Formats: sequence, structure tokens, C-alpha cells
Amino acid sequence: MTADKDTPLFDNGDELPSNRSDNPHINDLIEGIGRRQVIAGGIAMGILAFLGVSMPNAGMAAQANGLPKRPGRLPFAPVAVTRADIVTVPEGFQAKAFIPWGTPICGSYPAYREDGTNSAQDQAEQTGMHHDGMHYFPIDAQGGRGHNSEHGLLVVNHEYIDAPLLHPNGTTVDANGNRTVPEEVRKEINAHGVSVVEIRRTPHGDWEVVANSKFGRRITAATPMEIQGPARGHPLLSTLYSPNGTATRGTQNNCSNGFTPWGTYLTCEENWAGYFATRDSDLPRELKRYGLGTKGRFGWETLEGDEFQRFDATRKAETASGDYRNEPKHFGWIVEIDPFDPQSVPVKRTALGRFAHEGVIFAPTQPGKPLVCYSGDDSRNEYIYKYISRDKFHPGHPANSHLLDEGTLYVARFNADGTGDWLPLDIHDPLFQAACTAKGISFADQGDVLINARTAADTIGATKMDRPEWGAVHPETGDIYFTLTNNTNRTEPDAANPRASNAYGHIIRWKEENQDYSAIRFGWNIFLLGGPEDDSHGPDGAALTADNVHASPDGLWFDPEGRLWIQTDMSGSQLSAGPFGNNQMLVADPESGAVKRFLVGPVGCEVTGITATPDFRTLFVNIQHPGEGSTPSNLLSTWPDGPGKRPRSATLVITREGWRKVL
Repeated sequence: MTADKDTPLFDNGDELPSNRSDNPHINDLIEGIGRRQVIAGGIAMGILAFLGVSMPNAGMAAQANGLPKRPGRLPFAPVAVTRADIVTVPEGFQAKAFIPWGTPICGSYPAYREDGTNSAQDQAEQTGMHHDGMHYFPIDAQGGRGHNSEHGLLVVNHEYIDAPLLHPNGTTVDANGNRTVPEEVRKEINAHGVSVVEIRRTPHGDWEVVANSKFGRRITAATPMEIQGPARGHPLLSTLYSPNGTATRGTQNNCSNGFTPWGTYLTCEENWAGYFATRDSDLPRELKRYGLGTKGRFGWETLEGDEFQRFDATRKAETASGDYRNEPKHFGWIVEIDPFDPQSVPVKRTALGRFAHEGVIFAPTQPGKPLVCYSGDDSRNEYIYKYISRDKFHPGHPANSHLLDEGTLYVARFNADGTGDWLPLDIHDPLFQAACTAKGISFADQGDVLINARTAADTIGATKMDRPEWGAVHPETGDIYFTLTNNTNRTEPDAANPRASNAYGHIIRWKEENQDYSAIRFGWNIFLLGGPEDDSHGPDGAALTADNVHASPDGLWFDPEGRLWIQTDMSGSQLSAGPFGNNQMLVADPESGAVKRFLVGPVGCEVTGITATPDFRTLFVNIQHPGEGSTPSNLLSTWPDGPGKRPRSATLVITREGWRKVL
């Protein structure tokens, strides 16, 4: 199909649960409303209207919002479930692998070697492993939005690694499982983090990496960084590397992402806790509440030398400035990166709280109004957070980044009547003070509150959620949507999720009171319940069908025309058997309630990360860990390079065939 060039395009390593509080669970609260009411309206919707936050009946969304009913919102034939080791997209579209792990992007541009013999330094100049959240910055977006759809910076997260595939014959360990080759571990450290890739569309419509780019850059788990915000200089952040607690090294486990109104990138640190080890038996709450164990996931701490010993949080000196007992507290933050300044130092923004950040999304900005953003803590029984800046946003102001340092972090309480409250995690707020007094918990200062954000949220009575992951804001209605991927720890069914455990996940949405993003009350309902045809509900209130059955919704993104793109992260038996096939990406129309499967990924992968060019002729989607668990001698997938080749995470470039019109 040929489209006019100027026409817009249609276009595992999970953290162990550590929440032992007695706060109510979201499923307990849903029970009081009833499944059909939560999904499709009814009594709860009347309550929401009373608050001035009317949530539309899903099947009548367009009329309720005063939006024109637009026909043909999902103009493609849904793809079928499959377990093939390929990427499947609808007829009329094409998907090409781009910038796979090992693509040279900076420095000396070392070529990728299929046999795993690239050095640690090579890896520091190539795209990292396991692509995740990302954003396309038009080349003219420095300091603002930008409009260039032919040339820009693609900034990509790299969540974690399959260590055996990084090396010629897997990792080298001794009889006790300890690492013995520093070069291997350095390479693994360099495969984490973020890639800044300058890309350009060729006259033929393909995309290429710009050679000798002045912007190309790797930020790794060893890159020097600054700490800003209320926790800067806090005694709980003192380490041998930074005794005054103002500097750190590296970002890792970078899952989803965000981008600021002033043109910078935000990368989010998710399942970082498993990379650290401690042999101490009496852990402080800022380690215990985050699930540290006695051995790191990859054993980096078993090597000698400061660059590796920082992953050992065992107390070894008289004071924190003599060891790395506080190093894990340097992770779990949102990190700001200026993609247009390769010499800039990334900054960890502590006002946004410390937990397993899946991503961060901004409410629509208005000049003279506070900045508002949302983030989920991706672990079972954890929480959804909201941040409101103290000062007002002013477009083009050179110091807008300070808005991320001075403000109030809130946590969500979902009430059984379909209303909700944002509870302040502010040491000076009377509500927070009263909660601390009632539970006999104290914090030294606001930095302590933010370093211990999970404990603070426990204390004030936030609602336990089923692994809050990505969020998205509807561009027309302003409703906020969040995926709740799953929670197999739940054993009691309820009216909204009548399953012994939430293995399938769902999507929740809410509207802020009076459509004011700075409000502290909201109304909520359930948009979609994932699962098989006999145990699911779509946004129209009907069961899912063969065209859209799925489980474990994860990635979430609204395109400019208000279509909701949903990506899944199934694992284990959900991938190997049953009705779902490989992980997939679907598109939902909140106006009509229609949902169609748009893409199915290769074997063992997660479909994640999504962004588009401003003209919406190119859609970028990431395929993470194809053939997860592969070793050099046992390849479970050979995507994208073909038979006999090691699987490589990569970005898909999705376009219309003929010319580049997505939807």
C-alpha cells in the first residue's frame, strides 16, 4: 500500500516482593464495587461524577467525552497468535531490526563480533544488551519539542543482560561460583545502562546510524553521576567513593523511561537490588525493604578491586565513608540525561523517590502551573506515585530541571467506592506526621523519607498494587492509564479479578479531580482485564477474543490520535503453552472499546519500548531478550541474524509498506 509522504502514519529478573505492611490490596478494594461496574460504569461512575471527575462508560467513551466518533481507528487485520521465531505484523506493514546489541555508535566504532570476543571497551562503544524504554528526540529538539522526523537521537535503555551470550563460552567462575575474570565483568557492566544513538532516514526511507556522530554516547553502570534533590549529601548516601554523598557511579536495570518538556531523557532504575550482596544479618530498612540478598545476581562483588567491591554492601569499616554499605541506596532513582550534550554528567533526581521505578510519565504541561509526573514501583504489592513540583513550569526557562528537585512526592490510595487520594510523603505534612506517630515510625528528614520511600508509603497507608508498570496519559481526555502486570502472590479472589492469583494482569485508569493534575483526589476504574477468552474483559465489557487475548500487560503508550498501544511481558508457562503465544503488542481504541493484536515477537522475547517520529510515519519498538536463557551452545532463538547466530535484542523500525504510514 502506498501512502502520501505528508500523511501521518498509523503510525525477568523481577525483584522479589518485600512489602510486609498490612496496607489494603487493590483487589480488596475492587471487591466493593463489582466487576461490571468497575469496567463499564454504574454506581461507581456516579460517585466519580460527584467528585467532578466523571469516568466514561468504556463503550460510550467518545460520546461521554464530547469527542467525535472516528471510524476506522484500527485499520488493520489483527495478527494471529504464534510461537514462530520471527516478528509478525499485519499485512501492509513491515518491521526491520535496527541497532541490535553490539551496534557501534561512538568512540572507535568497533564492529560487533558474533563469537563474543568483543572487549569491555568495545562494549562501552556499542549499543548495550536488552533494549527497553526509549525515546526519539528530533535533532531540533534541544531545549524543547522539535519537529524533525528525518534526523534525530534515539535514546535507548538496556535493562539487564544474558551474561553467557556476552562472552565466547559463557562466564568464567571458580568452584564456589565466584567470578575470576575482571574483563568479563567490566564487559557486563558496560552492557547495562543507556545508549544515545544519532540516526537519520535515508532517501530510500531506511534508517541508519550517523557515523562519527558528535552525540553518540554510552552511559553505563560505571559512568560518573551526580546526586541532586533532598537526599543529596545525606549520611545514608555516604560511601568510600563519595564520603559526602553527592556523587555516584552508574545506572543499571534501566527499564522504562520518560522525557522532560525541556528536551532531556529520564531513565528509570528498576530491579537493581539483586545486583548487590550483603553478609550483614541486621539490615537497615533502606536495604531490607528493598530485598537485598547474600549474593549478587552476577557475582560482580566476588572480584577484588574498588570497581567491583562497590557491589558488596557488607559493613567492613567503622563508618559508612570507609566501605560500600550505602551503595545500594545510590540506586532506585530516576536519572536525567541531556542527550544533546555528550559531556554532561547524568543526575539522579532524588525528589522523585527511591524504589523499583518502571518508568515516569508527565501530565500535560501548562505555563505557570506546577510540573506533575507519575511513576510505578514494579514489584508485587507495591505502589503508584505522583510528584508535584513546588515551583511553576515556564517553557524555555534554562533552569527547568530544578523542578525535579523541589516538590512533593505522593502515593496513591485507591478507595473501594471508586475514588482515590494522593497521600503526601512529606515530613512536614501533618497527615504524614500523624501516620508516623500512629505507627511508631520516624524519619530524620526529607532525604530519609525519599531514600526509604517504600517504608514511607507503607506508613501512610498506600494501596498495594499488582506490579505497577508503564503509564500513559490520553492526549484528549487527560485520563491516566497504568498497567498492572500480574501478581501471583494473591490467593484470594474478588469480584473484579475472580482468579486465585492474578496471573494475567490488568490496566487501571483514573481522572484527577476537576481535571486538575495537581489535585489530591481522583476517580478510578478498570479499563481492561487480561487473560484467556473465558477469563478476561476488554474495555467494552466483553470477553477478549482470539484477536486480542493476552496476559501480563507491561508497556503502554498513547499515540497522538488517542490509540493505546499495549505491550506484554509474559514468561514461563504463559509463553510455552496456552492461548497467548509469544509476547505481543496490541492497539486499543478507548472510544469504541476495540482491541486488536498488531505484532507478535520472536521466541522468548519481551515486546517493550515504543516511540515514534513526530510525523508518525516511523514507529520504533524494542524486542528484548529474544531466546532468553540462551547460551553459546544452546540457542533458544536466532533472531534477528538467522540460523546459528546468537540472539540479539534490537529496535524494530515499523512502517507502512511502500511508504511510511503506520495507521
